[in-house]
Amino acid sequence: MKDQKCRLSATTLTIFILGLICILSIFPANTAIAVADSGGSLSTYIIQVRKPTDKHFATSEDLDALYRSFLPTTATSSNQEQRMVHSYRHVVSGFAAKLTAEEAKDIRNRDGVFGEGLPPPPAKWKGKCIFNDTSCNNKLIGARSFAYGGIYPPTDDVGHGTHTASTAAGAFVKNASALGNAKGTAAGIAPLAHLAIYQVCGISGCLEADILAGLDAAIEDGVDVISLSVGGDSYPFFQDAIATGSFAAIQKGIFVSSSAGNMGPYNYSLSNEAPWLLNVGASTIDRRIKATARLGNGKEFDGETVYQPQDFDSTLLPLVDPARNGENSSAFCFPGSLKDRSDLKGKVVVCSVGSGVARVDKGQEVKDAGGAAMILVNSPLEGATTLADKHVLPAVHVGYDAGREIKSYLSTTSAPKATILLKGTDIGSSVAPVVASFSSRGPNYQSQGILKPDIIGPGVNILAAWPVSLDNSTDDKHSFNVISGTSMSCPHLSGVAALLKSAHPDWSPAAIKSAIITTASTSDTKGQPILDQLLTRVSFTTSNRKITFLTSLIVKEKITCSSTGRIPDYQLNYPSISLSFESSVTKFNVTRRVRNVGPANSSYKVVTDPITGLNSIGVYPSNLEFTKVNETASFSVDFTRNKTATPPLAQGAITWVSAKHSVRIPVAVVF
Repeated sequence: MKDQKCRLSATTLTIFILGLICILSIFPANTAIAVADSGGSLSTYIIQVRKPTDKHFATSEDLDALYRSFLPTTATSSNQEQRMVHSYRHVVSGFAAKLTAEEAKDIRNRDGVFGEGLPPPPAKWKGKCIFNDTSCNNKLIGARSFAYGGIYPPTDDVGHGTHTASTAAGAFVKNASALGNAKGTAAGIAPLAHLAIYQVCGISGCLEADILAGLDAAIEDGVDVISLSVGGDSYPFFQDAIATGSFAAIQKGIFVSSSAGNMGPYNYSLSNEAPWLLNVGASTIDRRIKATARLGNGKEFDGETVYQPQDFDSTLLPLVDPARNGENSSAFCFPGSLKDRSDLKGKVVVCSVGSGVARVDKGQEVKDAGGAAMILVNSPLEGATTLADKHVLPAVHVGYDAGREIKSYLSTTSAPKATILLKGTDIGSSVAPVVASFSSRGPNYQSQGILKPDIIGPGVNILAAWPVSLDNSTDDKHSFNVISGTSMSCPHLSGVAALLKSAHPDWSPAAIKSAIITTASTSDTKGQPILDQLLTRVSFTTSNRKITFLTSLIVKEKITCSSTGRIPDYQLNYPSISLSFESSVTKFNVTRRVRNVGPANSSYKVVTDPITGLNSIGVYPSNLEFTKVNETASFSVDFTRNKTATPPLAQGAITWVSAKHSVRIPVAVVF
């Protein structure tokens, strides 16, 4: 923990437009920071202290007495005077003292000490904390609610906001876990970032008026990054509150990251399609909270669950399909569908995922019917995506292929049996990232010339802070949960943006987005192309749509299209390329302009991936030469269609390669 001053200067402000934020559960374990060595076994530590709200500190002597109460009990009164280096009045609430490493560790664990020693909010910060005096500090610098007209405080009743906020900017917490699983040190992507909360959603959903109010306040308060783990149906940009509000933020130099949506695997299912938003899909990670379904024939199928009771007996039990006479409700284990089913008592019950019923509620129905355990099986729509839930009985969620084999065994065996093996946390044995089946898909319905999603991020079975303890303990300040969605992937990229903004404060939102997209990896942990957990694609077709981008409603000023001209969407200077070849179109020419942010003297050579369905891809010039930093250059690309049979969709990339860097521009083509 020594010599942390250099790290603090890199802190930036991160802001989250989310629903329902719990203040207390996103804080780190208490820490003290050593900033200088005094020689010998003592170092000088800065200890930041939360002042008790039930006491009044009228004089400096009152504060000194409070601060001395944190010093080691082994120190004598005279020794305490020597140990106390500074007693702060204005810059921070706390003091500096000479301590041993063990003494600092002891103080770190006491109530009232703060976390990583973050500096005060930046001078430009205008926000406020409408909650109470004990819940905001130098980490959480703002908390306001706009949901339901802002009549309630910004507290978290469902956990969504707590989870997403801590994913992006949570500080370090040791021994974090969910019911003992996925145990380790937790931290957000930008753990030293300041955090402000703007609650715009309630339990019943989100209103556009509240979203706009939150965005308006965030811009006024002076944030640097906005993370939007909210979204809805696709609308023209000028009718979309998130699109119009975030465009105003971009004009102020604020980066905006957003969720792609959870309506996959359907095509044209995206939320937040505007080109100025970073649109983030969801992928897996290489950690599984593993459980295995073992059948009576010896076959085993891996899946996941957070609930892993140690006392569960793995003896084989009768395996049953609860569906009777073709009843869908019992096959899906709907609430009430298994009522009075004595034939399920003490058995392992197979339930199908889906039909609008929560997975945990299906397990509750099985438990109420006397079932001993549950195997949840996917349909083709969920594919291989398995989710680790806090079930109410021993359970395992398996993918579609596994479920199909389990059901086949059930229907062909006279006395089928099964059990569940609870295996805890497994890291590294599964290939990642893989695109989650639920992650919303393109093409971009509002503008097919803009490739969306922009990128994927970790969004499956993500461990992050939670407002209540999962095991019903009283320790809600250090509680965590595992949940999934593009709401979880979005804040990962928000944290990345905050780090880039800190390292390059002069970069525009467009530059940050370009850096993220053009340097993203396209390979998994085995070095192979990233795959999709969807096993059966479900396709929908729609007519191509053309739009005019920056309407006067969005930019809030009159625009005369005849004088400014019209630009096809694929010609916008975007860090990816998306083309739709209509039946009569055989060729596209696309132009892009780039800026050198690397070494002054840099030379880049183009490398193109062959794309199925295209005769040729020509890039002009094929080399880019730079002699100074921030120098710009342009290049054009000719795409020529193959007149013979073509696939419905193809993809590839144009990559500029120098001696030290590789800049990849993704390309997607719809035929």
